[in-house]
Amino acid sequence: MVFEEAPIKGIWIITPRVFCDERGYFMESYLRESFARHIGPIEFVQENESLSRFGVTRGLHYQEDPHAQSKYIRVVEGEIFDVAVDIRRESPTLGQAFCLNLSSENKKQLFIPKGFAHGFCVLSPVAVVQYKTDAFYHPGSEGVFHVSSPDLAIPWPLSDGEMILSEKDKQACPFRL
Repeated sequence: MVFEEAPIKGIWIITPRVFCDERGYFMESYLRESFARHIGPIEFVQENESLSRFGVTRGLHYQEDPHAQSKYIRVVEGEIFDVAVDIRRESPTLGQAFCLNLSSENKKQLFIPKGFAHGFCVLSPVAVVQYKTDAFYHPGSEGVFHVSSPDLAIPWPLSDGEMILSEKDKQACPFRL
């Protein structure tokens, strides 16, 4: 696995080694020892999976302390435009977004630490997204910022008219610096 730290400290792009032949492919999608060496020790406690169609846009979701979550995201089928926004109040990169296309073709994976809001939009006909978290989901600690928050200026590859949002995400407040 290749670990590359993103321009925003704490975010890591992980690219697994993929072994292909006429039968298909094999890859290791997670290695605890490699994570510990590059990111530090982490214990994932939950794994989630979503299936979404083109245009579905989820986020920007986060969990408040003490239930904040780190996430390890990968795409099993299709392609997404993935976004992590730094919401750590004392961070020099507060309000900055890191964006990356994740797909079943490029096999890139993203580690997002606690203190970030996360979202994505689906660019393929369907996308299956899996992600691990190091804390359990806690409904009372959930927060959401609107995906089109002007202070964030996220370069979404879809227009507002193409985005399909849940009612909760449509009603979300904008992020303010």
